[in-house]
Amino acid sequence: MFLRKIASQGSPTRSLSFIGNLQLHRKLSRNSVGSWSPSEASTFSPKKALVLTKLSRYEFEKLRHKNLDENQLEDALRKRGSDYNMLLYHHTLHKNCEAMVKSILEEKNIETKVVTRFDYNESNINWADVIFTAGGDGTFLLGASKIHDPTKTIIGFNSDPTRSEGYLCLPKKYSNNIKNAINKLLQGKFRWLFRKRIRVTLIGDKIYDVPVELHDQQLNKLENRFLEISEDRDEVHKSEESIKNKRILPVKALNEVFIGEALSARVSYYELAVDGSERTKVKSSGLCVSTGTGSTSWTFNINKLPHQSVSDLMQLIQEETRLPIDYKDQRLIDRITAKFNNNLIFGPEIALMGYTIRDSLSDGTLPVPGERKPRGFAKQLNIRSRCFDASLVIDGGLSYSFNDGTVAILDIVDEDALRTVVLNEP
Repeated sequence: MFLRKIASQGSPTRSLSFIGNLQLHRKLSRNSVGSWSPSEASTFSPKKALVLTKLSRYEFEKLRHKNLDENQLEDALRKRGSDYNMLLYHHTLHKNCEAMVKSILEEKNIETKVVTRFDYNESNINWADVIFTAGGDGTFLLGASKIHDPTKTIIGFNSDPTRSEGYLCLPKKYSNNIKNAINKLLQGKFRWLFRKRIRVTLIGDKIYDVPVELHDQQLNKLENRFLEISEDRDEVHKSEESIKNKRILPVKALNEVFIGEALSARVSYYELAVDGSERTKVKSSGLCVSTGTGSTSWTFNINKLPHQSVSDLMQLIQEETRLPIDYKDQRLIDRITAKFNNNLIFGPEIALMGYTIRDSLSDGTLPVPGERKPRGFAKQLNIRSRCFDASLVIDGGLSYSFNDGTVAILDIVDEDALRTVVLNEP
């Protein structure tokens, strides 16, 4: 938790010794984004605010079972082993947060509109000066996915801090003190934080296939409605780009891009080029590519070492070298484990991607392990699919088909950065 908290605040001083020269790339991107300038640092005076609210589990179940009245829904949930009362309780917590955000913004004479994911479209986004999200990290990621203007700010409130950390949202203490947070914003007691995002360019024959929205996969009709909205802004360029079989996806990855076979038991086969290098054939359990923001999330958990592994390695080193290493010293194990895991995290404003090859395999015809490091950093990645039924998934929410012959180019571009805030603390 401590590591993730620091990373979410964008600390630029974190050591990343395992990749050597990363220190050369620690220049933050604040001055190279959009129309930002130092004079804007303490200015926040929106006239219109859009509040994107999450779809609570209770609302989700109501939508799935439209034909059931409240008593029938309760019975159905209880038979399935779900706690109806708890679903209702947490739904109420969320709605209270949503109502409080709206009420306080209106008290400040800010015109406010509340929308769900199904009405979160380009028209409403363009209408607003600022986007607030009421939910958790999933709601924040959805909100971020459709913001293409680097001058548009997004700010998240964790509506239920008892159930989620909400690393992308304002600190938990503001969930119960929304007015204080909004006052700080209006008083300029914050700093801008520009979170880098990954731009994905697809090259191939079926790059305009409709993606799958994973969050609402069970709500078929509603899911399709959301997808139509997701693709609206892309239609303008479809005719021209389809001639070239090249397409820049209309969403950017704030956390990570994952590439791999849809069936997790099947080996993922692809060719990988890092920063213009020759493509290397890779067989693995998939490829995970993260931003600095995402380095605290899935990619962190893929790479982190547990205490047991560190202890075992220390014991083996002691046995092989006969050095006086106390592999039973718990405090020493804790320090080494924390230092290694700490080095996996980098700041959200750093213009690099961290990539991880999951469970890399070798069958004798591919390069032996060690020729391609299982993780590293890059400014650009070029991946050609040799998969049978693969997906390219953005932020765990939107899945694009990525099968044999399709190429994905992943870049960090300054103008794609997402404008967020960090509140000043005493």
